Amino acid sequence: MSERFAEIKRDTKETQIELSLNLDGEGKADISSGVGFYDHMLGHIALHGKFDLRVRATGDLHIDAHHSIEDIAICLGKAIDEALGTRAGIQRMGVAYVPMDEALARVVIDLSGRPYAVIQADFTTPMMGQMPTDLVAHALETVAARGNMNLHAAVLYGRNDHHKAEALFKAFGRALAQAVALDPGRRGIPSTKGALTE
Repeated sequence: MSERFAEIKRDTKETQIELSLNLDGEGKADISSGVGFYDHMLGHIALHGKFDLRVRATGDLHIDAHHSIEDIAICLGKAIDEALGTRAGIQRMGVAYVPMDEALARVVIDLSGRPYAVIQADFTTPMMGQMPTDLVAHALETVAARGNMNLHAAVLYGRNDHHKAEALFKAFGRALAQAVALDPGRRGIPSTKGALTE
């Protein structure tokens, strides 16, 4: 099996990012974005997806966290897409339900090559640490767009915003792990059209 690994660098006037992703890792997270809550959420994706994820990012946090969060999501989506290559032999689809105390999240992923996202998550507070709650949906939408995946993510219920976000990111990691997993009974592209990258 060839290594399913990608390194992405992004350097703009707003952010400087280096991100590496190994889809066949051990769940190791080494993340420094300057936004502690986002680091925590990305760490859940790595741990629950069993991906090795390294992020080094600096950005214009003196303005706000938007550019850093968005640009890391761009890099993560691109890394997923690049590491998957032709997507031959993968399960393609994944689903996960994850509880976090009173909250329950569901994430369904299809690595279809067609970017689309439906995110249903309501938050009651404007911020979680340094992360605006409206960027939870935006980050996931951005990963889906750049990762060329169909993503449906929902917080089914919950009261605590931290719990709701954490359940959502854990579920994303677990659903993605299923979708990228290699199917020993499949040799080609899991699509009737014969391609998942165009």
